Amino acid sequence: MADKPHQNLAIIGHVDHGKSTLVGRLLFETGSVPEHVIEQYREEAEEKGKGGFEFAYVMDNLAEERERGVTIDIAHQRFDTDKYYFTIVDTPGHRDFVKNMITGASQADHAVLVVAADDGVAPQTREHVFLARTLGIETLIVAVNKMDVVDYDQSRYEEVRDDVKKLLKQVRFDTDDARFIPISAFEGDNVSGHSDNMSWFDGPTVLEALNNLPEPQPPTDAPLRLPIQDVYTISGIGTVPVGRVETGVLERGMSVSFQPSNVSGEVKTIEMHHEEVDRAEPGDNVGFNVRGVGKNDIRRGDVAGPADDPPKVAETFKAQIVVMQHPSVITAGYTPVIHAHTAQVACTFESLDQKLDPKTGEVAEEGPDFIKAGDAAVVTLRPQKPLSIEPSGEIPELGSFAIRDMGQTIAAGKVLEVNEK
Repeated sequence: MADKPHQNLAIIGHVDHGKSTLVGRLLFETGSVPEHVIEQYREEAEEKGKGGFEFAYVMDNLAEERERGVTIDIAHQRFDTDKYYFTIVDTPGHRDFVKNMITGASQADHAVLVVAADDGVAPQTREHVFLARTLGIETLIVAVNKMDVVDYDQSRYEEVRDDVKKLLKQVRFDTDDARFIPISAFEGDNVSGHSDNMSWFDGPTVLEALNNLPEPQPPTDAPLRLPIQDVYTISGIGTVPVGRVETGVLERGMSVSFQPSNVSGEVKTIEMHHEEVDRAEPGDNVGFNVRGVGKNDIRRGDVAGPADDPPKVAETFKAQIVVMQHPSVITAGYTPVIHAHTAQVACTFESLDQKLDPKTGEVAEEGPDFIKAGDAAVVTLRPQKPLSIEPSGEIPELGSFAIRDMGQTIAAGKVLEVNEK
């Protein structure tokens, strides 16, 4: 089972375009969710007057979400194709939840963009495509969903496909890296089996397209970077930091440095799924114990790396950002909170260096006085307390971040360069 290569898959797109239904259908068609569970969801959905939502229910198994009928959190679900095993990073389409989308998509290798055939390109379709490109998603499978609603009309499919192609070109997403498929997630057309309703389409089903995705290269050759999620004290062992290996390899006996706390020591034990292991690789969630490092020496938001190639600590950093929403304008001196890997640190906009054309990425203006919603820019940020972050070009896994303020996600960004302390 675990011998197959692993892929993280983000499902993106506008809120009502059928993402959850597609996910539920994929899990059902690949045997990851048994029939009786779907039946149970179907009854429950019909009782609540939401018949037809049973596949979405597979994902939304939080009671509150069902009542509201909106996907909130990122649900991680596993399914297998012949070639890969996939973890679905189900990204909410709802505006308030864009931060999850950013931290979720940064973990994804590829994405399925769901666009409803009746509705076409919607505002969030644009936002998600732009984010996907900013966050380095490689291949996009574009599922033109709800074909049943438009009577499986080929010309409507082609119209939506061409609109999405235009959008991809605007944000400089290579359209050669996109696969377009007309589907009905609700009826199951072109998800796992070819649809009799669309004999005019001779391309792959969604599952075939997923099976044909390029194989991800796990970043084991990069230096170890392991952001700390929590620090526990466990009797008989001592201090146990817990986190997910993003790049490189964690091995028993190696000397590691925690930044920005600036403490180091030797790895004594590594535990994964309640078993001791000698090493951990990218994607592995581990707890580990380091000789001489105490509970109060390190904290959430620290990053562990090799002692001889420690994680960078930024005095300032230059970043490319996309402003998604802000009630007024952003000027130098603005200090929102940056969410990068497991760290949350207030950062001041020290300077606005360049305004970019969000469609092409080219410089539109040097040293602008302000930036606003819809703008892309290069800025210099100064963390208000020590922050470990890496240039996206060197270690992309630690190079993307969300900017939050007033209870919403203001912008998404990637780190261009780090000026160390």
